[in-house]
Amino acid sequence: MRANVPPLPTLTFPLIVLLGLVTAIGPLATDMYLPAFPQLDSDMAHGPGSAQMTLAAWFLGLAIGQFSQGPLSDRFGRKVPLIIGLGIFGLASAGCALVHDYKLFCFFRFLSALGGSASAVIPRASVRDVATGRKGAHIMAQLTLVFGVMPILAPTLGSLVLKFGSWRNIFWVAAVYAALAIIATQVMLPDTLAPERRIRLAPSDILSRYRSILAEPVFLSNALITSFSSFVMFAYLGGAPVLFEQVLGFSPSAFGIFFGVNASFFILGTQINGRLVHRISMPVILEAAILWSCLLGGVFVVLAVMGVAGPNHPLLTCMLITSITAALGFIGPNGTVLSFSRHGQHAGSASALLGTLQFALGALSSVLVGLMPQHGALPTAIGMTTGALCMAASNILRRQATDANEHEQEA
Repeated sequence: MRANVPPLPTLTFPLIVLLGLVTAIGPLATDMYLPAFPQLDSDMAHGPGSAQMTLAAWFLGLAIGQFSQGPLSDRFGRKVPLIIGLGIFGLASAGCALVHDYKLFCFFRFLSALGGSASAVIPRASVRDVATGRKGAHIMAQLTLVFGVMPILAPTLGSLVLKFGSWRNIFWVAAVYAALAIIATQVMLPDTLAPERRIRLAPSDILSRYRSILAEPVFLSNALITSFSSFVMFAYLGGAPVLFEQVLGFSPSAFGIFFGVNASFFILGTQINGRLVHRISMPVILEAAILWSCLLGGVFVVLAVMGVAGPNHPLLTCMLITSITAALGFIGPNGTVLSFSRHGQHAGSASALLGTLQFALGALSSVLVGLMPQHGALPTAIGMTTGALCMAASNILRRQATDANEHEQEA
């Protein structure tokens, strides 16, 4: 006789909203303080570009933190590690609001990312616990819809805080958000990983698991596509404060408005994708979006070199950035679902490894854009286009891995 296996929890729309708001910790902590970069540079007195380095510290903490979040969530379930991570994020955000030393601020920024990494890993793993394939892509699109509201609101909220107080209040808002997320998670969210499905691993086994996941070509190729799409996004994020407030002359409020418009196009892309996956295969959509981003990126670089994209034509510059960002809405959800397709037994570790790749490349992207000579729109254009070209190269690997997998199954 078969043992009784408890049914998997159902992710109702209210729970998807909650997971989306928890996942939004990342864009909240990233985007809300972007309008404050000039103030941060001035108050910390660490020279131009120092605020961009704090963003790199945040991305680096997210990359490192996710290594531990995956195995922890596979061992102890999804709920407890998520609550602990949110607690660390909240306390470290309060530390950012209180300190006056630049290096200490970077430390607390890094520490908040270590805790916040749970909000990036665990919701994705929870979706994989209960759904795969087209259903998983549909839920991921709903999750992205809720998650995508925060990039729209965060810069505007940050600008509003700056009008009525110091940039430090931005981090108090993040701490309060974390506290509310802890309460809602404790009250509403079921643990999608039942105790009988949890896996106890020694540190050596954890490293071995990561190696085995990373060595699997289908995962690696799709994870690289998804990670380089993050490279494109983070190149935009890293260059945006300088590009819009200094080069294009946007006020903090105008910057926040454009940020919201740009995020709206990204969300629109994810929602169109959520409907298309029921009619067109995910790989076809993925390849079309990659081609789209490469072509537009090439146009952006050429026009930036010619001086057309930049302070002389701010509207054109905004349109190019928004068009590339919209393409990412078709790439991220599909790449994520395809990368997890062969790793249902250890979705937490696969999600952690994917997140580590994403934010490691994000940190690299922000640093590279920050180190480039600030010549009009060119640093942002080069950063976004570099990521798009790397996505195209990774897609070649994805095709080869898919073909090899199909031949293996036929044999």
